[in-house]
Amino acid sequence: MPYPQTPWILQGYAIQTLHLVNIDQVRPLIPSELEIITVWPGKTLGDVYLSHYGSGSVLEYSELIVAPAFVSYQGKIGAWISHIYVDNADSVAGGQEIWGLPKELAEFTWEQGERVTVRQGRQKLCSLNYHRQNLAWRQRLAISSFSAMGADLLIFSSEFESLLGLINSQLEVPAESAFSGIGLGQPFLSFRSEQMSLRVDAPKVVGQREVEVR
Repeated sequence: MPYPQTPWILQGYAIQTLHLVNIDQVRPLIPSELEIITVWPGKTLGDVYLSHYGSGSVLEYSELIVAPAFVSYQGKIGAWISHIYVDNADSVAGGQEIWGLPKELAEFTWEQGERVTVRQGRQKLCSLNYHRQNLAWRQRLAISSFSAMGADLLIFSSEFESLLGLINSQLEVPAESAFSGIGLGQPFLSFRSEQMSLRVDAPKVVGQREVEVR
């Protein structure tokens, strides 16, 4: 299946929510080689990222990323992505074959800039109610993320520039959702990125993990 080579340049908008989650609850989702970063006694930082990439992007699609924890490995810090959904089959293939990400297809419904709902068939994965920011500032940020391909532990960087603003949001994750067990709850911080330009670089192998043989 055709997909662009790295780096992927994507342009559009995004909403990101931050959550305090129980370390014991998310530990099974994360390779044992990665150390979960504690931000509060017994808690780590979870992240939900919803975006739409449009004109000017190497591929046009919507995306949902769920990162149940921030982790460290050999001095490197990043997010571990446990669930990721898009509405473009080429993006699925690229995500799986380049970055080792567990990308799946899903359907996205964006409603008048105030609500987004993500479904797989009849199953609702989540919905997010949000508001446009009243105050925004131009911001450039970079973040690293971990993934895995076979026995290889990978890390890759994402750099973006956007008009960034704090917003209010409410996240709904039904019990039947594939990631309801993370226990995300309501976000304590939410951001909206407008006029966003995102660059996602190729991954690098940083180590090895134990792979269960079946």
